[in-house]
Amino acid sequence: MTAGTLPGVHEERRASSLRWLVDDSLTIAWRWLVAMVRLPESVVFSAIQPLMLVLLFRYVFGGAISGVRGSYVDYLMPGIFVQTVTFGSVISAVGMAEDLQKGIIERFRALPMARAAVVTGRTLSDLTRNLGSVLLMTGLGFAVGFRIHTTGLAFVAGLAILLLFSWAISWGFALIGLAVRSPETAQLATFPVLLPFTFASSAFVPVDRMPGWLQAFATNQPVSRVVDGCRALMSGGPTVRPVLGALAWSVGLLVVLVPLAVRRYVRTD
Repeated sequence: MTAGTLPGVHEERRASSLRWLVDDSLTIAWRWLVAMVRLPESVVFSAIQPLMLVLLFRYVFGGAISGVRGSYVDYLMPGIFVQTVTFGSVISAVGMAEDLQKGIIERFRALPMARAAVVTGRTLSDLTRNLGSVLLMTGLGFAVGFRIHTTGLAFVAGLAILLLFSWAISWGFALIGLAVRSPETAQLATFPVLLPFTFASSAFVPVDRMPGWLQAFATNQPVSRVVDGCRALMSGGPTVRPVLGALAWSVGLLVVLVPLAVRRYVRTD
């Protein structure tokens, strides 16, 4: 083999490794999706929670919240979308911890598969489930008065940003699940992350209605950035800065969390 052929060989090996990773990841994702479908109560409760959130905030809290320009339901829905996929991504932590506890991860590690496939497949299955939740909420949102004030293409772009963010944080929760090893502990460990980021955000009330000391955090944290980006694409207003902020947070989280989660999986004993 000559030196001139080496780049082609390396490219072929990289392409083969990528195909291996994709195939294994999709197989693992399919395994978790089939397991979820075989537990219909899990599917039902996963669907009920976001629908209840829409109705609760629309009819119970909506009349008590002021300072919102235009219809509150139009302001609310992007926030509900982001909150739902954030809470829905917790299942990545619980699922990884449960598989660790049952010894399934050890069996996977003994198989000839790409080392990142298990965590990738777990997060992809949760991304698919979050997509289903978002579609359900969209239908209910339209039923309770939500309207798009931009274009259909912009709305789809908002959903794409939302799902990218949900995939990014799924990697973080998978990392938590691999670290704590217990499903119960994994679920508890996510709340210190979930509560401040979802409720101290622009999801449900304008940030300028919050105490001054909280506004800096609420304005710049990832949930607010993604909510603002989705809201701009769905309800109108300045678009470039909010969308870039949402994309920057989502891509940044992926860059940091993916290698950390894969490394933790590889080192899990």
